[in-house]
Parts: sequence; structure tokens; C-alpha cells
Amino acid sequence: MENNNSLFEHFSFQVDKGQTPLRIDKFLMNFVENATRTKIQAAAKNGSIKVNGVVVKSNYKVKPQDDIRVLFEYPPHENLLIAENIDLDIVYEDDDLVVVNKPAGMVVHPGHGNYSGTLINALIYHFVNLPKNSSNRPGLVHRLDKDTSGLMVIAKNDESMVHLSNQFAEKTSKREYIAMVWGNVKDDSGKIDNHIGRNPKNRLQNIVLDDDKIENGKRAVTNYEVLSRLNYVSLVKCNLETGRTHQIRVHMKHIGHTLFNDERYGGNSILKGTTFTKYKQFVENCFKLLPRQALHAKTLGFTHPKTGKFMQFDSELPKDFQSCIEKWENYVAN
Repeated sequence: MENNNSLFEHFSFQVDKGQTPLRIDKFLMNFVENATRTKIQAAAKNGSIKVNGVVVKSNYKVKPQDDIRVLFEYPPHENLLIAENIDLDIVYEDDDLVVVNKPAGMVVHPGHGNYSGTLINALIYHFVNLPKNSSNRPGLVHRLDKDTSGLMVIAKNDESMVHLSNQFAEKTSKREYIAMVWGNVKDDSGKIDNHIGRNPKNRLQNIVLDDDKIENGKRAVTNYEVLSRLNYVSLVKCNLETGRTHQIRVHMKHIGHTLFNDERYGGNSILKGTTFTKYKQFVENCFKLLPRQALHAKTLGFTHPKTGKFMQFDSELPKDFQSCIEKWENYVAN
């Protein structure tokens, strides 16, 4: 006997228009992080996978526009939020919003095996009754990758959540990042404007999509400006018009300048420079100093939801990033 009331939805997707027929177990492996095929097949066997409201087996072939839902007997872990007393670097706070400086290494919200120590665990400890966003996440207006440091704005009530989320959607917020990238960026400034979507060959990466595949992705726009050139790396300021997952990491790689020490996108290898052992040692030392991708959300600006005043916040580069830049500056000088 199946009692549907006891099932909780964990994932729901609408299949892209351009999807070629593919077995649902293979299809879901590309979407559900940390899911093995065995796990998905077991879920199908238990009647936990529904397409357009009907339970399907794991050999079901996915079609464009299909509505896929994966259900399990227990609620998703991210709904079981635990308040944790984790220090927050609060840059500004009033009754409507909070601006925090997130350290590198901190995951923003629970999921995929990170169920504690996240920014949200800290936020719900420090603030009560945070409003939920459209993904049911308390306070979150936008996100930063785990290993990206920098400024984030958190909404404290529903009005702020709606107002701030709209600014991000309508591209009126100001977001400037500092990145160190491999190679000597040819132009002093430029604009990257294309569509980003999931990499079919590596589900943990996003890529710039070819023109015939753009319906599978979202438009992404990054403006960049070179701040300094340090032989085999460049320091770049990136201004985001859109905020796609891994946007700067994907865009800079796309124009041939992968972020320094960005493991997921291959920037943790020596991509430019000499073959000298001494140089190799120098880069390895830089990687040790900055054990993450060289990306910091330095400046954040938005219109205050209540006062209507434009507010802008700026943050220092974290010590690991600063030391890495200084190391390159010394290298160039000598």
C-alpha cells in the first residue's frame, strides 16, 4: 500500500526543450549531485520517481518538457535546519537587512553532504524569523560559491526579500569581484555575453554553450577590467550584470584565462609560465598560500528596500589572497 502523504519531494526539474531521449537513471545522475546510479534505480524501484505525475521505472526515456519529481520517505536534509553558533563578520545591519563578509571555505546553504557549518546555520542562530526565498532558504537573496570570499546581503523580512531579489533579477544591484587569472589578458577591458549551462561531460562544471544549445542555459554577462599584469597571471576586476552559478569562473576560462588555483575548472595546474623547477616551486607555494580559487566579492551595492537610498559596501581582500598577490609582485620585481 502506498501512502503518498509520507513522501517528500527532494528534487524537481523540467526537462530542457533540446533534450534528446535518455534513460531517466542516466539523466538524473547529471542533475542530482552525489547520486549514484544504483541509488537512483532503487528510488525508481520504490516508486519514488514521477514524470508528469506518473511513477516511472529507471528505463523510462526522458523527453523535452517532462516534469520530473523525485520523492523520498524522509524530508530533505536542508529542511532540517539547525541553528549553530558560528561567528559572522557583519559589515552592516539594520531592521531590514544584514551585509556579511563570507570567508572562503564556508558553504552558503545546506545540501549535497554539507548539513552543518553553513552560512544559513549561522544566520538562523543570530537572527530570528528570517524570510524564506523562492527555494525555501532563510534570508538568502544571492549566493557565493563555497571557496569564494566576500560580501553578501541577507534579507531580514519578506518586503526586503522581494525588493532585493528583484534588484538582483533586474540587474540593478552592483557586484564587483577581484579575480586572479592565469595568463596575460590581451584587452585592458571587455564584456563577455553568452549563455551558460551544465557541462554534459562533467556535471560539477558549467560551460559556455554553443549557439544551437542556448535554450539549455541562461544568459550570463560579465564586464572585466585588467588591474595589473604579473607576468604569467593577471589581476582582474569583474563586474556582474547577471549572477549565474560559477559565472566568473566559467567566463574567464572561456576566454582562455582560468582562475588561479580553481581546482574544479583546472586552474590548480600550472597553465602559464616557464618549465624551471624554481618556478614550479614558486607556484606550488602560491597554491599553498591561497588554497582555493582566487576570487573575492569585493564590492556590493543595492537600493535599500525601505529608504530607497543606494548603499554601497566595500571589503578588503582576505589575507590569503593579498599574500598571493604580493608573492607574484615580488616574483615580477625580481
